[in-house]
Amino acid sequence: MDAPPDDRSQPFQWLTRWLTPSRSAALRQYRSRARIYDLELALFEPIRQRAIDLLHLQPGDRVLDVGCGTGLSFSMLEGLIGHAGSIVGIEQSPEMLERARARAAENGWKNVTLISASVEEAAMPRAADAALFHFTHDIMRTPNALANVCRHLKPGARIVASGLKWAPILAMPLNIVVWNAAMRSTSTLEGLGRPWSHLEPLVSELKLEQMLGGTVYIVSGVVPG
Repeated sequence: MDAPPDDRSQPFQWLTRWLTPSRSAALRQYRSRARIYDLELALFEPIRQRAIDLLHLQPGDRVLDVGCGTGLSFSMLEGLIGHAGSIVGIEQSPEMLERARARAAENGWKNVTLISASVEEAAMPRAADAALFHFTHDIMRTPNALANVCRHLKPGARIVASGLKWAPILAMPLNIVVWNAAMRSTSTLEGLGRPWSHLEPLVSELKLEQMLGGTVYIVSGVVPG
């Protein structure tokens, strides 16, 4: 599906891989990145902290960590929800999920449930109080994945998403950095201007923050009651 076509009469077929998310491409990317993923994202930890703060979590809350990766958000989430709360981490990459599982075990977090599936196919137990999408561009550009998450959230639940975006016109040179990062972490460049556009109609009270010269966004919203 992702290989260049043999039929040269269809010169634009290869281009389509950049127009929609590709699960097979994403699995390849994160298979190779799993061992160094935590180091690669170290500089972005203040963005993670801000995104989690905007969830307004309370002790006992149930939160969905969508595209949880190696579980880097678990510690911050645990500090807010406590032992009475719970985390459901959803991740399709087996290599990333194994590291998330090891992280939970090493820290003795018994309230972490991990789901190995694509987000659009994930069967999530019970309704949750909040959902976090941290640097999950492919998921943000998959309407069925967003709809599935929203179906498993309580009315009034908060959703926060963060990630890369194209810089505004006045900061266009920064898009070289965005391009390089996106080539390593996404299977599609579609929607990088407004990555949250598929989420916008699903939530109310949408608020946008931009950081690092407009190359990173954080949006927050509420599931309608």
